Amino acid sequence: MASAGLQLVGYFLALAGWIGTICASALPQWKQSSYAGDAIITAVGLYEGLWMSCASQSTGQVQCKLHESLLSLDVHIQTSRALMVVSILLGFVGVVVSVIGMKCTKVGDENPVAKSWIAVLGGVFFLLAGLCTMTAVSWYAARVTYEFFNPSTPVNARYEFGPALFVGWSAASLILLGGAFLSCSCPKPEERGQQYYRQSQPSTAREPTVKRGEQSV
Repeated sequence: MASAGLQLVGYFLALAGWIGTICASALPQWKQSSYAGDAIITAVGLYEGLWMSCASQSTGQVQCKLHESLLSLDVHIQTSRALMVVSILLGFVGVVVSVIGMKCTKVGDENPVAKSWIAVLGGVFFLLAGLCTMTAVSWYAARVTYEFFNPSTPVNARYEFGPALFVGWSAASLILLGGAFLSCSCPKPEERGQQYYRQSQPSTAREPTVKRGEQSV
């Protein structure tokens, strides 16, 4: 089986990525106003995220407005929202399941093979969560790139990648790496055979030896 240290490293990597996914979902800086080319630098910076759009003034004052209508949003925003929510839910399930399946915990010690399979299941949940996060962030970034290089987009209305996208990419990478480490907990065939032999061995096999010892005394 995989060492407890490998499982522990994978769990904390995936946990850090899951927290990063939550932060990326809440941040409003998925895209920010661009000043490339001949764009006029103004005193107001515009930001837009999955849940709100914000305007930051040079004085430090920030005003945000929630997206009031869901159906009026673009398809990529709605899809990214759904994927990030699914990723957070899958990550939560992975956090709970992985704790039960790791070798460093005492839950289910009587059946180490089943415990290892539970850790593998937790790793699978983390891998699915990482794929959802990576898909949402990459799709949103592709849309921002398309609008930036679209000739019909006004220069003063172009946006660039915001910090939330880089947080999302980093979080997805951590979740995928941690889930891969946890998935290495799959028991080997010989270990499964030993577990089956221990479970199938009758408990009365040692009674004659004990009785002979008692008679000799």
